[in-house]
Amino acid sequence: MDESLRDVDLLALAVEGRGDAFGQLFRRHATVVYNHCFRRLGSWSAAEDATSLVFLEMWRQRDRAVHFEGSLVPWLLGVANNVVRNLHRARRRYDAALFRIPPPSAEPDPADDVAQRLDDESRMRAVLRELSRLNRGEQDVVAMVLMSGLSYAEAATALDIPIGTVRSRLARARKRLESAFPAGRAPVRLSPCDEGATR
Repeated sequence: MDESLRDVDLLALAVEGRGDAFGQLFRRHATVVYNHCFRRLGSWSAAEDATSLVFLEMWRQRDRAVHFEGSLVPWLLGVANNVVRNLHRARRRYDAALFRIPPPSAEPDPADDVAQRLDDESRMRAVLRELSRLNRGEQDVVAMVLMSGLSYAEAATALDIPIGTVRSRLARARKRLESAFPAGRAPVRLSPCDEGATR
């Protein structure tokens, strides 16, 4: 399959029954979607489930998606936001109980990967606690621009809101987050990418 094909061309081929085209779209964008879902959910396994649901939803909505020009990433992250929101509704009680559980006691573990994943989840829970104090619109723009590195224009496309709304929500959210995480103390990057925030 030609790597230079645009996303919309690959999707059109997939609609015609070319499984390899859909597979290429998945390989091209799965990591971005997966990382975005992790940043919203704070759990690698939940992010895997959400990523699967995003691409299932992409297949279901393929007729709508073929109208996009350029990269499908903003549209996919918009779908991911809806998937995450639905998972949050379904798991609200579970998450509340999880946040009350004390951190696991430090025990030597030969599996560095397991320890790293637990540490990632612990740090993300700290971020999610602060994000939960923002309103839903502010949470969405923080996830899109500050955490996933989309430009204001791409976030506006993904969230289906004007670019000015993205800017104003982000300004309010950053002010509140900066008071919660003094300079250099945030558990994850909460500043926009140089290029992504200004394009």
